[in-house]
Amino acid sequence: MIALVGLPGAGKSTVGKQLARRLSLPFVDSDSAIEERLGCSIREYFELEGEAKFRDVEESVIAEIVRDHRGVLSTGGGSVLRQTNRHLLRDSCYVVYLKSTPDELFRRLRHDVNRPLLQVADPLTRLRDLFQARDHLYKETAHFVVETGRPSVGSLVNTIMTQFDLSGILPSR
Repeated sequence: MIALVGLPGAGKSTVGKQLARRLSLPFVDSDSAIEERLGCSIREYFELEGEAKFRDVEESVIAEIVRDHRGVLSTGGGSVLRQTNRHLLRDSCYVVYLKSTPDELFRRLRHDVNRPLLQVADPLTRLRDLFQARDHLYKETAHFVVETGRPSVGSLVNTIMTQFDLSGILPSR
């Protein structure tokens, strides 16, 4: 299994879908699986139950996906906050960190109202804080780091494929 980690807006779902197509593998987005389980949006659940309860659900869903799914997994931006998730992903998947700068993410996300952690007065500062707090966790979890910058999704997928090729890693199909 391949897992993509990174901050909100780094392109995990978009790149993950195209990578899965390229490899003829199934794709799963942990946030979508969580929303399906909850029966509401992550944003609504965050507001009603808080982040700690959300992280409990997230941990359970990621464990199930890793156990049952063989393909490409896009994780939520905060999935690496729990050591259990970091170890599970690192030990069970080829993990790619899609690394984006806070400024680049702000450019992409400035009008997005569906990301609960960015519904603050100063989302750029929030992204900088998230990057500062999580970058080392993404690096700890990942086997590869891919700088996203401004390349196309296709270019990012090619970069990931090249990393796999250079490392002699070919995901099982």
